[in-house]
Amino acid sequence: MKTYDWIVVGGGITGTALSYELSQVGFSVLLLEQDRIAQNATRYSYGGIPYWSGTSISTQQLCAEGIARQRQLPDELDANTEFRQLDLLLTIELDRDPKEIADLYHKCLIPLTSIDPATACELEPLLNPDSIAGALTVSHAHVNAQLLTQAYHAAFIRAGGESQNVRVEQISQGSVRSDRGETFSGQNIAVCAGGLSRSLLKRSGIDARIYFTHAEVIETAPTDLKLRTIVMPADMQRFQLESEASAVGVDRLWDAPSSELMPPSIDPGAIQFFDRTMRLGQFSRLLTDPYAKIDAKQSELEIRAKIGKLLPSLATLPGTWHHCLVAFSHDSLPSIGTLPESENLYLFSGFTSPMVFVPPLAKRFATSLVGTRDEIIPQFSPQRFA
Repeated sequence: MKTYDWIVVGGGITGTALSYELSQVGFSVLLLEQDRIAQNATRYSYGGIPYWSGTSISTQQLCAEGIARQRQLPDELDANTEFRQLDLLLTIELDRDPKEIADLYHKCLIPLTSIDPATACELEPLLNPDSIAGALTVSHAHVNAQLLTQAYHAAFIRAGGESQNVRVEQISQGSVRSDRGETFSGQNIAVCAGGLSRSLLKRSGIDARIYFTHAEVIETAPTDLKLRTIVMPADMQRFQLESEASAVGVDRLWDAPSSELMPPSIDPGAIQFFDRTMRLGQFSRLLTDPYAKIDAKQSELEIRAKIGKLLPSLATLPGTWHHCLVAFSHDSLPSIGTLPESENLYLFSGFTSPMVFVPPLAKRFATSLVGTRDEIIPQFSPQRFA
């Protein structure tokens, strides 16, 4: 049986980017992904690149590296990722104080501009001015996450990497076992399974403070309506939900089967892609069962109701409800590095803003393994929660 330098579990943006970067520094890599047609968070991502959003020295540096990397990747990977710049509108609800919301963003690398409802509607004519107290705007970047992931994967294969579609059932020291009983051997294993990372590690007898929300969006058919901006709420309820659900006192509740840790939230937002389809969302639920059944019809109605208040013409567009898992950590920063008491087993997950952070951190992680000293990677160690 062949032994690889690295086995990477999970073929979303994190797994494909990491596999590619590991292959670029000379490692033999096997990438394992359970789905031939992806149904993960990458597949339903808005694709936003918030390179303006860093609030600490490290995250600001990574934001600068992230946007530079995204500009390079189409040429490096020899693929169209639909990279572009466009305006972001962060809407402020009627019952919120615009100044109070603006203060939440005062530490960002690039300052945001506060605008009134009329100005917001000049930027985005589909917006309902009577639904908001104001908005924040900043130049944003966007990429098609599916195309970027496919580009990383294709470049990884061209570099000599190997990939298989199998469902990983259990991980042990130096090997991975599939649900079909196959065993794969690797000197190092990286878990990049996104929202499934926690349950996979738990089945393997490993505790990690990595969590997930059930995220739900509507993907519309191509439409002649033109959305000029990315629209998202300035005060994302999802982030508050994640912070409360990952507190130390709540952590043990994640092991209770089929529990809902707290009420769900809806953050109304919209993005349009080059093929004229849109994604509308997003519903976030804290259900401890990653395979929990969700009432798709009711969820879609609630998303459409929220969108209808903000962007009325989008609420009735034909579309399909979709569901995926989104990984997160307690401090909204990724978990990168070895897990406690698990030598040669690494976690690479929990990216709240994957399109800006994954490309530079995958490259940094890979180069750090071949002798390049890196001061940022250790800051994201999963052992910071131990």
